[in-house]
Amino acid sequence: MIIRREKPSEFQAIHDFVKVAFKTAKVSNGEEQDYVDNLRDSGNYIPELALIAESDGKIVGHLMLTRTFVVTSDSREEALLLAPLSVALDYRKRGIGSGLVVESFRLAKGLGYTVVFVVGDPAFYGRFGFMPSVLFKIKHVPPIPEENVMVTELFAGALNGVAGTVTFT
Repeated sequence: MIIRREKPSEFQAIHDFVKVAFKTAKVSNGEEQDYVDNLRDSGNYIPELALIAESDGKIVGHLMLTRTFVVTSDSREEALLLAPLSVALDYRKRGIGSGLVVESFRLAKGLGYTVVFVVGDPAFYGRFGFMPSVLFKIKHVPPIPEENVMVTELFAGALNGVAGTVTFT
């Protein structure tokens, strides 16, 4: 398996892959593939942080980190959103999702990013240091169950003194 940047020529294949991958996901609203497209079009897309896991020339995983912001009482702090993470059904529980997360964090740190948010399963994302964002006095608007809105610091102390709201659009 290799992990690499996605290419514009693969956008339709990625759209189709995400759609199929989320048909068998534990939680899905059926619109994740459209969310990927919308994130690319949002102005917050970071091509260097949109990754594919490939095995024998076939897409088996996909992950994006896009720009988001924590709005505080007097500033707007840049952060990243991990969304969505997709792995093909036949390739789950083989470390592909973890490999994508670890590589995305390595690349994000190299680009100077310090914080990553995710909405997801605490049991999975907790292993990467994610904790409920409310522990840092950061709430999501509109409300999402607090245990599912999580954040991790890529550099210790990155959230010191930061409190406010975050919106993932």
